[in-house]
Amino acid sequence: MSRRQPTLKWPLIIKPLIFQLLVLLVAFFALLMLLVRADSGGFYTLETFAPVAADAVHRKPDGSLEVRMTAALTEALKAAPDAWFLAEDDQGRHVSYGNVPSAYASLVGGLAGITHGDVRGREQHNGLAIVVRRHSSPAGTLTLVAHGEQDTLSWQMALAANVVAIPIFLLLALVTLISTPLIVRRALVGVARIADEARRISGNSRGNRLTEAAVPVEIVPLVRAVNEALDRLDEEHERQRRFVAAAAHELRTPIAILRLKVDAAENAASRSLSIDVARLGTLAEQLLDLHRLEEGGPQEPIDLGRLAKRVAAELAPLLIEMERSVSVSLGPQQPVQGDPGAIERVLSNLIQNAAEHGGRQVVVRVHGSCIDVEDNGPGIPVDDRERVFEPFHRLRPRQTGAGLGLNLVKQVMELHGGQVTILESPSGGALIRLQFAAGSAPVDPGTK
Repeated sequence: MSRRQPTLKWPLIIKPLIFQLLVLLVAFFALLMLLVRADSGGFYTLETFAPVAADAVHRKPDGSLEVRMTAALTEALKAAPDAWFLAEDDQGRHVSYGNVPSAYASLVGGLAGITHGDVRGREQHNGLAIVVRRHSSPAGTLTLVAHGEQDTLSWQMALAANVVAIPIFLLLALVTLISTPLIVRRALVGVARIADEARRISGNSRGNRLTEAAVPVEIVPLVRAVNEALDRLDEEHERQRRFVAAAAHELRTPIAILRLKVDAAENAASRSLSIDVARLGTLAEQLLDLHRLEEGGPQEPIDLGRLAKRVAAELAPLLIEMERSVSVSLGPQQPVQGDPGAIERVLSNLIQNAAEHGGRQVVVRVHGSCIDVEDNGPGIPVDDRERVFEPFHRLRPRQTGAGLGLNLVKQVMELHGGQVTILESPSGGALIRLQFAAGSAPVDPGTK
């Protein structure tokens, strides 16, 4: 079972959100407890009783005020049987309900100008905890002094904390969940860019490096480490490339001597080695071709038809000795550009490969900007058509050759901006297609 990849969502969004909510919760209730502790204490009347009392006050035909029992007032009296209130209009007319303490009886007729007030009582049942409020009523706007259901400050503040704090916390959580991903995504936009740059780096794009600009400072060390690793890889690749080029160059002389000796041999067994010597020569030259193309090889117009005829003519004697035949078929062509010598060796490699591992007949067809090399052999299985381009891959364990030919063909074609594909010929054999871009030129490996 694969281990789940870590995500930045938890440490950057969820954890900070939980921490913020916990800090706010603790701070809020600490402030609440501080206010409760600083309060002088006592009981006070809930504000809900004053509007109920105002709705029960009506005006008589003569303009005086009277109290009429309402359902709401009846319910309020069940919760506070000792409730009472005074109501006074702006003309000084007043009415009272219940047992008004003598301490407040003197307020009758003197409530003008008082709009808001709260008085606490030391004891719960002495009737001294009142609220003074201005309310609209059936008798008009009144000033009320009311004593009803009572509570203490600590309970009221705890209730207010729940009523006020919960919506605030929910709003904060919603804002954080929406804004934090946007902020994180904006902060990591540089990371997405260097990830895209890293995806474009390949063996044919050496010299490219990840950009440090706009990358979060915490990630800069990683970017620098990757760039340093790419520097080391490029240096190692350059050393390897120089070694391969030098080795291929050194092999040219002994291969040429060996070819002369094989061609001059009197016995047939020695002369039969000519195909293998030719293959060695082609591989050595193709290694040098890769070196030249990576350095920016020659860019010349190439007549694919003329090139195919020349290669076929050069290989014809060798194929005749192998009891093989080669023919060239030309169709309408498009001009291409590149390194003629490199393309000749690519085509020579494919023809020799078809003659040795394919059938007895090899046909080279030129059409458009393509060259097809077709044989009437057993063909290449579909599952192996990509793998045969891998270095040292062989279809059969005892097959001759080093397994480098098709890999070198692919590299040369890629450096020309083209591609090589394997298809099935009408006869069931292999058909290898070299496809060039019209007017193509060798591609700079540092810019591909």
